[in-house]
Amino acid sequence: MGINDNRREYGYGTLSRESLHANPFEQFSLWMDQSLDAGIVDPTAMSVATVDTQGRPWQRMVLLKGFDERGFVFYTNLGSRKAADITSNPQVSLQFPWLQLDRQVIVGGMAEPLSDSEISDYFKSRPVSSQLAAWASEQSRPIASREVLEAQVNAVQQRFDSAPVPLPEFWGGYRVVPREFEFWQGGENRLHDRFSFQRNADSSWTIVRLSP
Repeated sequence: MGINDNRREYGYGTLSRESLHANPFEQFSLWMDQSLDAGIVDPTAMSVATVDTQGRPWQRMVLLKGFDERGFVFYTNLGSRKAADITSNPQVSLQFPWLQLDRQVIVGGMAEPLSDSEISDYFKSRPVSSQLAAWASEQSRPIASREVLEAQVNAVQQRFDSAPVPLPEFWGGYRVVPREFEFWQGGENRLHDRFSFQRNADSSWTIVRLSP
């Protein structure tokens, strides 16, 4: 079977205007809860799309680490490609690919740095192995081999021994403040249900159904 023949029908369900929450954060929370309950793989995984100074887009998967009506939170090495892109252009897009439920959510907005206290509190909550990995990896930088990376981890382990691992000055996080959402529910015969939420000047939301 070739790529052109690889297709299936989307039959999980439908999405109507009447069933939507008026607040997109409440709708997202509902769908996230349903994704967690369904036991799908990595329901908090999201693609983060950024654009560099030359207008070139790039995407990568990260894990959502919190959300409320202020926005969507993730953490990263501040020397990474994504952090460099956000510094020059804070407009980003997030996508949650809940394909096992025939769903996806797209969020567009502005990324803003998290506070020092938010970053510190989250870093302390991470497993020690993850804390050490944050110190060992120069994210997005070229590295000669896997063996070099493992040697760097060993060096960091010896450096901190059994002491608490401090927060690296090059490690932080962002909150994406949404200006728009799209909720997509796959439908039979490619008649998908798509709804766009656009934030208004008074922080209310305009909801529009989009053609599939």
